[in-house]
Amino acid sequence: MRIAGARAKRGPLLSRLFLGLFGWKVVGRLPDVPKFVAVGAPHTSNWDFPLALLTARVLKVRIRWIGKAGIFRFPWGPVMRWLGGIPSERTGSEGLVAAMSRAFAETDRMVLAIAPEGTRKAVPYWKSGFYRIAHGVGVPIVPVFIDGTKREVRVGEPLMPTGQIRADMDRLREFYAGVVGVKPERIGPVVLQDE
Repeated sequence: MRIAGARAKRGPLLSRLFLGLFGWKVVGRLPDVPKFVAVGAPHTSNWDFPLALLTARVLKVRIRWIGKAGIFRFPWGPVMRWLGGIPSERTGSEGLVAAMSRAFAETDRMVLAIAPEGTRKAVPYWKSGFYRIAHGVGVPIVPVFIDGTKREVRVGEPLMPTGQIRADMDRLREFYAGVVGVKPERIGPVVLQDE
């Protein structure tokens, strides 16, 4: 038992040290709530994934994330699931929202991390699944940004979605204003197609 406890204590420290070796730091705290949707943006680089995993360790939270079904095939499938991955066939956003809503209902604690752009390329708008999941389940959205210029991962204040999409997105736009991703040329606007 002592060994497991020691590992649990060292994990966040080692993750913080590893990030620090590359000049990165984590700023802010997660809310003290058992379930929420963490929105990570801008998603511009393959480095966003390891940064997210290390940040989760620093913040002492296990995140779940959605990935293309292809990355869950042998031999990487077990590793991706161990890292918190949930495979998605991407056959339709309504099915994915319903599946994630069920997943939230079936557990006492869950942090679902979503990159709303859905890709590392610049896109004209964010996918609205993160909002529909959080609003439908009644959990807060916690914005997180990866700023490549400041080499900082920052956690923002939780936002409980009201159903007033434009007003809620205005609050998210305020948080993400001026943030530069790891690859600045790949940043798109913070807007939903539904607005």
